[in-house]
Amino acid sequence: MTRMTILLLTVSSVSAAVGQLLLKKGADGRSEILDFVNAPLILGLAFYAGGVLIWIYALSVEKLVSVYAFTALTFVLVYLGGAFLLHEQISRPALVGIALILAGLYLIAGFESHA
Repeated sequence: MTRMTILLLTVSSVSAAVGQLLLKKGADGRSEILDFVNAPLILGLAFYAGGVLIWIYALSVEKLVSVYAFTALTFVLVYLGGAFLLHEQISRPALVGIALILAGLYLIAGFESHA
């Protein structure tokens, strides 16, 4: 995997994570259908869509198993964003899990780029 692809996949993961956090903010406490038409939801969809487009490009130049590993980065970013931006609880075991996920992603992306 090239450095450019890793950069693109990182941007894609950040974009998808920002989208998820905005979707949560836009959906939080809403119950009526028209309440779901709001700026955070629209922005969230735009960020998420941007991430998907970058993701699709990455799929066109790399193996699926390599690209799909970056789903884990999105998970980590959403988890950390939920904790730091939305003030959701974060546990020590979860931090260990995040470290293990990042180590696994490094191993997959790092070794794939040298294979």
